[in-house]
Amino acid sequence: MITKFSSLYAGHVDLGDMGQEATPANERRYPNEHLTSVFEKTEALARAMDERGYYALWLAEHHFQHEGYECVPNILMLAVHLAHVTRRLRFACGFNITPMWHPLRLAEDFATADILTGGRVIFGVGRGYHTREVETLGGPMLDAEANRELFEEQVEVLMKAFHEESFSHHGKHYTLPPAVPYRGYELREITLVPRPLRRPVECWQPIVSASPRGLDFMVKHRIKGIIGGGAATMAERPIQAYREAAARAGVNLSLGEDLCLGIFFHLAETREKAIREATPWFEEHVKMFAPLGFVPGITEAQVRAAAQRGDWAGAGIPTLPDFAKTGAWFCGPPEEFVAYLRGLQDKYPGLEYVNVSSSMGTPKAVMLEQLAWFAREVMPAFGTSRS
Repeated sequence: MITKFSSLYAGHVDLGDMGQEATPANERRYPNEHLTSVFEKTEALARAMDERGYYALWLAEHHFQHEGYECVPNILMLAVHLAHVTRRLRFACGFNITPMWHPLRLAEDFATADILTGGRVIFGVGRGYHTREVETLGGPMLDAEANRELFEEQVEVLMKAFHEESFSHHGKHYTLPPAVPYRGYELREITLVPRPLRRPVECWQPIVSASPRGLDFMVKHRIKGIIGGGAATMAERPIQAYREAAARAGVNLSLGEDLCLGIFFHLAETREKAIREATPWFEEHVKMFAPLGFVPGITEAQVRAAAQRGDWAGAGIPTLPDFAKTGAWFCGPPEEFVAYLRGLQDKYPGLEYVNVSSSMGTPKAVMLEQLAWFAREVMPAFGTSRS
């Protein structure tokens, strides 16, 4: 049963012009003074969500994005601040991109945030998808197998550091600790100081390809999965596959259990009005994400066309109504969204978490309006309203 509603904010600043006739993604460049507005915008969203009974605000780690799309480089530092200006809202790492970190530094930072916020930060790990970010910060991204190999070893280190009083690790990428003399003895083991107070650590990871290897790894470490970014159209296969991976490990899960389903949404009095209002933001989403492989069903020729101003219809680029038909995006009145979510709840009886998010490019004022409307007219149907 759905009981916990959250929202993802990847960190876009208000962009000004938006849509297929607006500035191409690769030509956007904002001054530092505008890029830093992401922090005030995040705080406004957090305060509003806290007041309206949301479970968590998911934040994304990204770097070097002068285009203004994803401008939060350190989730944990921001989460500590946000926890101090809110009362109950949790802050989720969607995600800490481990190939850009030393795993022990990441473990220390999370443990510190866990303590300083009284357990209100939710840990999350990911492999990354921006070559500019991952390769610049020392991790592999062009070599997908090297990226996965490094990620898996880093997660092994993280879990040892979180959950063992003292530990050692000997792998391809890390020997922890090194065998060095220290204060009269040879170092054999180390202890993470501090460790998180709340153990086992709740950890989440995005499910993208839903490969057996990836899902088996998640289940091994009891990592929960997010099927997000508007991937509701693909939900059934990864939901089934995650449950099957759990069964292979001897864990019995209901369909949807230990998973979160992400849906882009825009509410209006009618479906037609919602689509009309959200189309510029949807088109900005396509401009940004299509070259990165996160717009399902788009061809290489359409990716090239989306990168330019011009006639998208002539190129056959999928439209917002196309994606709304699949369920990846919801556009319409609140009562129809309630019915849609109840249908998901019936189909996936173990589903507890749903992430409802505004599209890339949506202005702050609209995001605040949509979060308030959803909390007022959708959440009470699921017993999740809070004054």
